[in-house]
Amino acid sequence: MKPTKKLRGMFSRIPLKVTIWLYFMAFTIMVFLLLWLFQILFLEKYYQRVKVRDVSRLAERVVTAYQEDDSDVLKSSLTQIAIDNDLCIEILDRYGRSLYTRDVLGDCLIHGHENSTYIYISEIADNGGVIRRKERNPRGSYSMLIYGCELTGNGVLSRPDGYLLLNTVLEPVGSTVSIIKHQLMLITAILIVLAFFVSLYVSKRIARPIDRITLSAEKLARGDFTTKFDGRGYLEAKQLADTLTYAENELSRVDTMQRDLIANVSHDLRTPLTMLKAYAEMIRDLSGDDPVKRNEHLEIIINETDRLSLMVNDILDLSKLESGRQKLEPSEFLIGAKLSEIIGRFKGISEKMGYHIHFTPDREKLVRCDVVKIEQVIYNLINNAINYTGADKQVYVRQINAPEGIVIEVEDTGDGIEEDKIKLIFDKYYRSENHKREVVGTGLGLSIVKAVLKLHNYDYGVRSTIGKGSTFWFRINGKDVQDIQNSGENVDEV
Repeated sequence: MKPTKKLRGMFSRIPLKVTIWLYFMAFTIMVFLLLWLFQILFLEKYYQRVKVRDVSRLAERVVTAYQEDDSDVLKSSLTQIAIDNDLCIEILDRYGRSLYTRDVLGDCLIHGHENSTYIYISEIADNGGVIRRKERNPRGSYSMLIYGCELTGNGVLSRPDGYLLLNTVLEPVGSTVSIIKHQLMLITAILIVLAFFVSLYVSKRIARPIDRITLSAEKLARGDFTTKFDGRGYLEAKQLADTLTYAENELSRVDTMQRDLIANVSHDLRTPLTMLKAYAEMIRDLSGDDPVKRNEHLEIIINETDRLSLMVNDILDLSKLESGRQKLEPSEFLIGAKLSEIIGRFKGISEKMGYHIHFTPDREKLVRCDVVKIEQVIYNLINNAINYTGADKQVYVRQINAPEGIVIEVEDTGDGIEEDKIKLIFDKYYRSENHKREVVGTGLGLSIVKAVLKLHNYDYGVRSTIGKGSTFWFRINGKDVQDIQNSGENVDEV
């Protein structure tokens, strides 16, 4: 295993509050390291660099004042520059004679009896016209900055060529650094202790909602669907709590529906299995030698076997549709003819059990979709209407050609569906309680309808009025047969 994977595995076992605390402390330490680096190690070099830059700029001002101003204005400007910046100024002509002098330090290297003016003038000539040097004052223990440059005369104002010397003190940064270092050590100690406790508090505060949510999630994982997710603290924790609460409600609903499915399937399986066994025993014991009775009993066994097969197929079909393994096989067919054909299959149950299925067609249309899947949708909707229609046993099927597509409606005259239950009616395992007869099926018929229509990307829905019944509908795209005939296509082949 690579070291990085080991580290990731190690850190993945560290609690959130410890991780936050470690990051906070690491950030604090980095901040103090940067402070020490810039305030202690680089302070003196930085200060000297800034000082040299400032003196160079002052020299430019002095040169400008020397070249442009008259004598009185020049002296006033130079004096103000010297006083404002603690700067000694010496202007010499080409022979080294003083033209202007200003000593504000009292003990500098370009004034007094032991000045080094001629040495600096010589160095200016040898170094291309400018010198910048750091030099220790022999009469003191501090360093000074010497700046020198050549001056170009101005013929109009009779300014001769000469030299400019500036001298200023480089502050005793060493003692300043020592003071800052002691202060920084004290501040560092105080702030590290403060950061320790603040980061500890903040990490606990941030981790507390996550800890609460984790405990609730563990209860949910054990099957407790009544647990509460408390996300108070900050927005992300609240959003996580809300999401888990929604997931809990959905899991609870699915768990309830699955229990209902087991109960429904167990009941629906038990009935045909009991009948299969009973009629098989009757054939064995009673009607084996009576052809009429035997055939009657065998017909019941065949019908009950078909019911069992239908239940299993519903479960398998829904599983394939929801897993994405079921692929569409589109083909073209006449929707009106297909509706008539499907309704014809219910002729037996209509005659036997007294149901009346009314079909209202519209102008014939040609559609292109998976004919087997759409047949299943229509069959399930009609079967659902038969299960839930009213005592009059009336079911209405309509084809409505609209500009936006062909609408297929299946209406019953049952008790209807409550408004808050309509959004659940297409869910798996759901069965409406508003029915007056035993419902045959697994509760998956409308789920299969939903899955097939979503796979085709067709609109669908339900309208319902309590006490009057429900109308299930879906919209399918199509085109007129007349248009096809005009284009030369053979409708009979379709």
